[in-house]
Amino acid sequence: MTTSSPKYLEEDNLSEEGKKFLSNLPKEKGWLGSYAYNYQGFWVPQKFLQAVIAFQQQFQAQDSDIILVTTPKSGTTWLKSLLFALVNRVKHPTFEPNHPLLVENPHVLVPFLEHTLYFDGRTVDISTFTSPRLLATHVPFSSLPKSIQVSKTKLVYLCRNPRDTFISMWHFTNNLLLDQKDTDSIEEMFNLFCKGVSLYGPFWNHVLDYWKQSIEKPNKILFLMYEEIKKKPKIQLKRLAEFLECPFSIEEENSGVVDDILKMCSFENLSNLEVNRNEKFSTGEAYKVFFRRGEIGDWKNYFTIEMSDKLNHIIEEKFQGSGLKFSYV
Repeated sequence: MTTSSPKYLEEDNLSEEGKKFLSNLPKEKGWLGSYAYNYQGFWVPQKFLQAVIAFQQQFQAQDSDIILVTTPKSGTTWLKSLLFALVNRVKHPTFEPNHPLLVENPHVLVPFLEHTLYFDGRTVDISTFTSPRLLATHVPFSSLPKSIQVSKTKLVYLCRNPRDTFISMWHFTNNLLLDQKDTDSIEEMFNLFCKGVSLYGPFWNHVLDYWKQSIEKPNKILFLMYEEIKKKPKIQLKRLAEFLECPFSIEEENSGVVDDILKMCSFENLSNLEVNRNEKFSTGEAYKVFFRRGEIGDWKNYFTIEMSDKLNHIIEEKFQGSGLKFSYV
């Protein structure tokens, strides 16, 4: 008996106009689905391309919006939970019975614009969302809707070292392909990653663009690094709170609010919640695939010396003079 593919692996039944549009875009083997297409200089799976364009054309930013931006597999789930808990800490005190983060997945509470709200031709009226609207995207800065770029919308950017990002992306996409299609070898996908072909990549363009923007517009874009949050979570959470203009009071710090948020949003807590172990998105992805290791340095279990050397050479060349350095341990 054959089972139908989950929605996230279905290839669109494209109109003739859609097929013509795609035929003019460069394409490479896809991480999810048959192909990835190069649209406005970044690589996007066919399934999400229509949603990215709808997001660009239809989204109207509000000055109070907070948008989390990441390269895929950079700790997005974790930061979504921290962001939600931080901004809603008065309305939803940490560990209250039925706190939204204890009964719902962080990706539902801080939805992706292109993967959820505009996905598959949906028309969601997000103008009715409670302010501040907490939203997320993987779209590069130069391709964001103009209203985000010119408004007072705050962007929180999170990146992770490229080795762990690659390994996490490889595991994640293979887990989604499992039982449906042949999985992809690490060698093949590593070569694609090094060519710049990754989800919303090239990785270096995505990171550098937001890095430069964060230096030019420090009140609009906060640039966070996954490894720094792992090593000094309290400092980075307080930095996030100050950027969002909702700093912790001395009373909150003394009563352990910062520690409680970090504890509730920890990998150990979130990954073991019943909702995240057993439930899934309407499109078919199990919540549990968004929780794998949550560690720094897992790349050591997979990278050969040759792989490290090859990626090091590319990263050194691309980030030269930027002032941005990655931590791998």
